[in-house]
Amino acid sequence: MSEPASPSAPSGSAAAAVGDLAAAMAVLRAPDGCVWNRGMTHRSLVPYLLEESHELVEAIEGDDVGGMREELADVLLQVVFHADIARTEGEGFDLDDVARTATEKMVRRHPHVFGDERADTVEEVIRVWGAAKDREKSARTSVLDGIPASLPSLALADKLLGRAERIGLLEAGAPAAIPVDDEDDLGRLLLAVVVSARSRGLDAERALRTTLRSLSAEIRAAEPARATGGAAEQGAEAGPEGDDGPAGTAGAGRSA
Repeated sequence: MSEPASPSAPSGSAAAAVGDLAAAMAVLRAPDGCVWNRGMTHRSLVPYLLEESHELVEAIEGDDVGGMREELADVLLQVVFHADIARTEGEGFDLDDVARTATEKMVRRHPHVFGDERADTVEEVIRVWGAAKDREKSARTSVLDGIPASLPSLALADKLLGRAERIGLLEAGAPAAIPVDDEDDLGRLLLAVVVSARSRGLDAERALRTTLRSLSAEIRAAEPARATGGAAEQGAEAGPEGDDGPAGTAGAGRSA
């Protein structure tokens, strides 16, 4: 195989702007900088990262282009903040390493763009990406490895169901237990479930998470007997975005 092509560098103004942001953060966190910024840690920043991420999602879903610019800036600031903490605390990486890691992952997972592979359809892209991810994640022993337990319960449920389908524990094309026509119907149905739970003094979030723990245990128990078929299907059935798709980052929409 020939050497993979290198992505073209970002515009000088973009690179300079990110550099200016990193430099400003370094000043803020310097010994003579801002006491609040200097005192923050990876853990203490988590609530801010979550809040900024949710605000970005709200701007995107509201088609608020101006808001997207502002919220993307806030999310980028969080990335720079964490990278500077790692740099100053001697954790072995900085912002350059973070950016380089992202670039290397995208190049590895897109050999049809940066290498000699061919992928002319979405299905072929997913197949190529799946093979690349399988090579990266060969140390994983379960289809559930890599799923953050901190995901919102509905997103976690979707992930777990997708993994159950991969190993054949659930049938992907099975008729829906409660048919819904569109997301409006689905939203009303989910709200009705929460209303019903509240009327009985039940915690819908806790109830779903409890059920998901049982599903996780069921999946892990079923994996040994289904390992051969499941492993062969993992790359082919992965979704189109996120860590379960070619983007290699958190997914958008349904992804197994």
